[in-house]
Amino acid sequence: MTAPVQFALADIPVPMVFAMHRIIRDCNEEFAGLFGYRRADLVDTSFSRLYPAIADFVRTGEMWRHHLPGGAVYYDERIMAGADGKRFWCQVNGRSRDKSDPFAAALYCFEPMSRPVTETTLKLSGRQRQILTLVAQGKTNAVIAEQIGLSQRTVEAHRLRLARSVGVSNSAQLVAWFLSQKAV
Repeated sequence: MTAPVQFALADIPVPMVFAMHRIIRDCNEEFAGLFGYRRADLVDTSFSRLYPAIADFVRTGEMWRHHLPGGAVYYDERIMAGADGKRFWCQVNGRSRDKSDPFAAALYCFEPMSRPVTETTLKLSGRQRQILTLVAQGKTNAVIAEQIGLSQRTVEAHRLRLARSVGVSNSAQLVAWFLSQKAV
């Protein structure tokens, strides 16, 4: 029987990070470079420095707290901020190693997205951007409500306000608008 092959984060060619209680304990150069830092600048620091606002950091933590227990894989899309303050969309996949505490030890993969950050999306609240990305993924109001801990009616109200604020009349048009945005 052959020994299992193991890899260090440094060997993985995509942006990867290992965190404990939302503190970056290790990351590869690809991860650090994605955000415009050196690896040494990020190790043993809070993820909060990579978010556009502390409210985004808190909201994301609450969402992941509800979906990472039990070793499940979780996925979302969000706006992050680089060392230069520039904001960009990325998709994040994560898995917790501790079934009882999703933040005790978790591995995350961050992939930049080609979706531009626009003036309009920056004007939306963090909650509105969160709901908009879930709508764009084709999720129903019920699924969104469950994932982010809101009532289905509250999600419906957010979707309606989002559609009105960008001048569209339904979810299909909202998604088409979102995906057609040009960078600022």
